[in-house]
Amino acid sequence: MTTIAVTGHMDLTDASVPLVRDALWETLKPYAADGSLVGVSCIAKGSDSIFAEVVLELGGRLVAVIPSKDYRQNKVKPDHAEAFDRLTEAAADVVVLEHETANRSAYEDANRTLLRRADRLVAVWNGEPPSGKGGGTADTVLEARDAGLSVDVVWPDGAARRS
Repeated sequence: MTTIAVTGHMDLTDASVPLVRDALWETLKPYAADGSLVGVSCIAKGSDSIFAEVVLELGGRLVAVIPSKDYRQNKVKPDHAEAFDRLTEAAADVVVLEHETANRSAYEDANRTLLRRADRLVAVWNGEPPSGKGGGTADTVLEARDAGLSVDVVWPDGAARRS
């Protein structure tokens, strides 16, 4: 069994979504060949949800890590609610962290939880350095590398973030 966590940008352009989906499919497919793929995701809009969908399409088990008790109610926007609900319902395991409120501390804790559960990390990341706010994609990549986890960076040609 291989457990792969995801971190990635939430603000992908519409044109980037199929590019990222295809790249994730190619990255994850070898791990799904024997039916033992486990994907760990926070199910945020963008990269996290695309990853979760690909894991399920490949027949893998999905583990959802929800940063706080109020995350669904206060942080999931209407344009992502259907996907969030569908993916959390399809998850084999849903881990809701003890934080009452979704904030930077909850997101950092969620990222640490992803990494503790994973054998590898897939990062849908354009390679830009950390913003300094903490809890972002680049921060998670650096934390994974510091912990000795293998990191597969997925950023296909033509992918972009919304400006």
